[in-house]
Amino acid sequence: MKYMTDKEAIMKAIHFKNLKGELTVPGDKSISHRSVMLGALAKGTTEVTGFLQGADCLSSISCFQKMGVEIENNKETNVVHIHGNGLHGLKAPSSVLDVGNSGTTTRLMSGILAAQPFSSTIDGDASIRKRPMGRIMTPLREMGADFQSLQTEQCAPFTISGGHLHGIHYYSPVASAQVKSAILLAGLYAEGNTSVTEPYLSRNHTELMLKAFGAEIKSDGTTASVFPVSELTAQHISVPGDISSAAYFIVAGLVTPHSEITIRNVGINPTRDGILTVCENMGANVRLSNIKEDTGELVADITVSTSSLHGCTIEGDIIPKLIDEIPIIAVMAAFAEGTTIIKDAQELKVKESNRIDVMVKNLSSMGVEIEGTDDGMIIHGGRPLHGTSIDTRSDHRIAMSFAIAGGLTEGDTEIADAECVNISYPDFYTDLQQLMK
Repeated sequence: MKYMTDKEAIMKAIHFKNLKGELTVPGDKSISHRSVMLGALAKGTTEVTGFLQGADCLSSISCFQKMGVEIENNKETNVVHIHGNGLHGLKAPSSVLDVGNSGTTTRLMSGILAAQPFSSTIDGDASIRKRPMGRIMTPLREMGADFQSLQTEQCAPFTISGGHLHGIHYYSPVASAQVKSAILLAGLYAEGNTSVTEPYLSRNHTELMLKAFGAEIKSDGTTASVFPVSELTAQHISVPGDISSAAYFIVAGLVTPHSEITIRNVGINPTRDGILTVCENMGANVRLSNIKEDTGELVADITVSTSSLHGCTIEGDIIPKLIDEIPIIAVMAAFAEGTTIIKDAQELKVKESNRIDVMVKNLSSMGVEIEGTDDGMIIHGGRPLHGTSIDTRSDHRIAMSFAIAGGLTEGDTEIADAECVNISYPDFYTDLQQLMK
């Protein structure tokens, strides 16, 4: 297999004969983002090991450096030291806070900026300028912040003028960890307690890390509450492997003949492990070992081997636990016998791309019988796939999903803009190639 990742190049994939071996995937993206933000607000130096050196997380570092936070990032060892300025120590940035492609940076940082005694402007790439920010503007305005969209209403670029915040109880119409986290981070500064209730429980990394840094936070069902604090205390954060990155190798090991893969030290937080449940429901051979807790997060080694898979229905409260994994789950469904139905996943439309449309278009071009719905897709699996040209829409999760699918097609598959994987997994193609030896 030859991978070409220059800006104008494509990736060309050939068949996998089998995939065998062990690997460690990059650090969890969600935890890496949050470690920078809470470390910046804490008193003392926070050390982060296993930090994800993807473009999105580097955007978080850059933004907080612009606000006067000293951050040392050793890209060789993936160790980051954040010399926190304290809860009230951020400085007004002298230029626009460029978030690149990172929706997490945009939304979580907005919660922090909503309480600062200065104005700041957030902007990003073309994808960020299309992604909905009204979902954070509405509750943060209700708390007392001022948002001004500079071009398209409720999208970046926008200016935030912080203010004296008061606590609210917000009923979020979507189960979104980014929305929840923005409100909870603003709540650190608010007068009175702040609560967020979701329709389903989204990932809880913010709640776990806030507690570790000394915040008073409570969780009750789908409601999380935070109380104002005078300071946060620096911590050591050990970032586990990102289950969203592990997902590509989980699926590759299940659908490729004569394969067995072990992925070491993967985070299996119960609010993130939906793909493991789906694998179980589809009849997959998946085994967890060396389960432990590290920095408040559950971690395990995951071993997968070639399996006879069958379709299933994926819906309801499991969707927030696997929302980023749905593209590769759709690929898995294409290789499974029978029909897989994915429902309640409207959030896919407002990711880096409209992932429902992109997956339907590309899998259809591979010969998969698939139809998109308003909130997901219906996939009739079990037929051979053929090579095609893949339009990634510069979406890292689309590119990685079709790198796996393309290795199992009849004929060549070409993936445009293959280098977009740098957003979350710069060494993805190298790690995949190592399993083919």
